[in-house]
Amino acid sequence: MKVLIALTSMFYLAATASICSKAKYDYGEVVTKSILFYDAQRSGKLPANNPIPWRGDSAVNDQGDHGEDLSGGWYDAGDLVKFNLPGSSAVRVLLNGIVRWYDTYTALGQINMALDSVKWELDYFLKCWIPSKQIYYYQVGEADLDHQFWGRPEDMTMARPAFSISPSKTGSDVAGQTAADFAAGAIAFKKTDPAYSTKLLQAAQSLYTFAVTNKGKYTSKYYTSTDYTDELCLAGAWLFKATGNQTYLNDAKLYHKNNVPGGLDWNNGLAACQLMLYELTHDDTYKVEIQNFLKKWKPGSSTPYSPCGLAYFDKWGTCRHAANGAYAAIWAADLGIDATENRQWALSQINYILGDNNYKMSYVIGFGSKYPVKPHHRPSSCPDLNLFCGWNAFNSTAANPHLLVGGLVGGPNLKDEWVDDRGDYVRNEVALDYNAGLQSACAGLAHLCITNEIPPSPTPKC
Repeated sequence: MKVLIALTSMFYLAATASICSKAKYDYGEVVTKSILFYDAQRSGKLPANNPIPWRGDSAVNDQGDHGEDLSGGWYDAGDLVKFNLPGSSAVRVLLNGIVRWYDTYTALGQINMALDSVKWELDYFLKCWIPSKQIYYYQVGEADLDHQFWGRPEDMTMARPAFSISPSKTGSDVAGQTAADFAAGAIAFKKTDPAYSTKLLQAAQSLYTFAVTNKGKYTSKYYTSTDYTDELCLAGAWLFKATGNQTYLNDAKLYHKNNVPGGLDWNNGLAACQLMLYELTHDDTYKVEIQNFLKKWKPGSSTPYSPCGLAYFDKWGTCRHAANGAYAAIWAADLGIDATENRQWALSQINYILGDNNYKMSYVIGFGSKYPVKPHHRPSSCPDLNLFCGWNAFNSTAANPHLLVGGLVGGPNLKDEWVDDRGDYVRNEVALDYNAGLQSACAGLAHLCITNEIPPSPTPKC
């Protein structure tokens, strides 16, 4: 089976020569392998061209309270719940990378795979939004029940309830974020699938109206939202970009805040809102806000750094936060904001993740010669399909039977310490939002390879 996995990965890479020969690491390869990670997270009935041989059909009977078909989409992380707030955040970041650095994906021969990847989640989101009933389903699966099970998604037997928002149960954050996805998707698919693009745009407009008409945060035990204005700002900005309708841009400005956000993640999209507004208006007010956000991330600021140079935001997903910051910095540089400085800083963070660290290893599974082999991820920890899997697989000290190609694990602590331990979900779980910033950041760096603008790699601190 390991040989088959290797061959699958090689199939995706075989037609693609490196477009980053001048760079220390092959950022295009990271992009390609990250797409495979999202393929491994698929729920529902898998297509005939499924590239992950150890995954099969699962949760095909997921449904809403009134029998609505909610099959499909992506499992959130190492668990088997479908959470739309982090999922929609990941899709928005991925789509921005595809739209902005389209040349990277075409040069890699990956544009069809990338669009097919995000379409899987977009199709699921379209099922979740039912305009005629004014209902949006934001979650399928109950995390406490889910966490009692260790096994393949193909073997699940626990109840998988669906959770929704409506005019009487608010959720402008998750609805707004999904509306932004639909609008971004309408742009991404406009050339290759005009009919699908139109469908997405119509869904974006109706869901956005629902979100702004019924303002308020959604309620969830996991992935709790702290605000909804950032998501509404992003939805308005993307809808303006997709339609040119000034009303949407005016709304985005209204929901914008001039705060300096601490980070950029599934819960806090304010920095992305500021970047979008600067891109759309070229108003220097937003430029200063972006500079202040990135300044907070760089050495000499309040953000602590590990001895080997990783910007440390939070113990959960340290690599994820650094990759998200790098993604924002590359995007800002593209807009002409402190281009050299931001690109060099982004390189320092991505290069740390890919090997410029004390272990001289990659935190991206399957990239390089040394990488994690025991991620906290149920399907890859199980034996071949049709063989028994349970907590014995979780407790095993052996490597996962299947290589979760492209998955970014949580990462080290502030002291650069990390252990390849499946039981340590803080440092070894993978997640949809972990990979999104990484993939788009690497797409941006690969774009700089194509345009011969990539700066020299910074000297590693370890």
